[in-house]
Amino acid sequence: MTGAEKDLNTLLAAMRPTIREGEYVYAVWPEGKPLAGHVAAAVRESEGLTVVLPRADADALGLHYDYVAAWITLQVHSALEAIGLTAAVSAALAEAKISCNVLAGFHHDHLLVPVADAARAVEALHELSDRSRSANGAGQPAAPRLVLRSEEPADRAELLALTAAAFTISPVTGERVEGEPEEVELLRRLFNCPEYLPEFSIVAELDGELVGHVISTRGRAGELELLGLGPIGVLPRLQRHGIGSALMQETIDRANAAGERGIALLGSPDYYARFGFVPSTSLGVQAPDPAWGEHFQILPLALWPGGASGVFQYAQPFDGPPSA
Repeated sequence: MTGAEKDLNTLLAAMRPTIREGEYVYAVWPEGKPLAGHVAAAVRESEGLTVVLPRADADALGLHYDYVAAWITLQVHSALEAIGLTAAVSAALAEAKISCNVLAGFHHDHLLVPVADAARAVEALHELSDRSRSANGAGQPAAPRLVLRSEEPADRAELLALTAAAFTISPVTGERVEGEPEEVELLRRLFNCPEYLPEFSIVAELDGELVGHVISTRGRAGELELLGLGPIGVLPRLQRHGIGSALMQETIDRANAAGERGIALLGSPDYYARFGFVPSTSLGVQAPDPAWGEHFQILPLALWPGGASGVFQYAQPFDGPPSA
């Protein structure tokens, strides 16, 4: 067991959750049948043999299964006699409302979580690790500083990739998106539209890596010029680390400094209320789609004129591709 760690705080601070490629299932292996396929784990019970194997192999072998999982490995060498790691990890995932099945190997612990929750699970585990490093304090390297700056043309390819990663799970349906998320094409076109405002395309940079981005483009409600915010995206492994909030606050600060009147967006009222956003109708502005209801919100800035009216109009790319 040389090199295996027992201390819980050290384990949590050092763990690096990584997702193994593919989808995995639990199945009951037919009695007396020789093992086949790429069986990754097996448990003998009085009722029979349970195996964990790639979903494609289970389908090829005609095995029945109900639970489709992503496989996450905690990249830290934990001692088998270590106390508390499983409990801490399970509690963090339970708090995020993610079910979890744990497999302990000689070198690492492995988690099987619902495939649709894989990205959120990794985020929750990174947060748990970050909290442990902060609690340990002494002896830990200084945390990298988050830099907020204006987007540059050379950033765009990386920002499109970041947006694709950020919207892998649809914010509307909560399900995995097949193919390229629509937000990627929207952002690509916003970069090149007449309503693009370079000072309001803001990136978050951490240790030289672009980890977040928000863009606001020119919008209008009648004669009143406003900012239309979105999309805003953060790398999945760093979501819920305050980066999105930092991008929002930077946008608000820049907008006030530039004499903008207000910022409009479509999003969760519970989340954006913390920044001062209110339902647009309370300020006399109607949503582009009445079905959006209170999810379409406006932040009135220092120079909000009052007496606003009309339907909000986003930059042209929000209306879809131009007609041929």
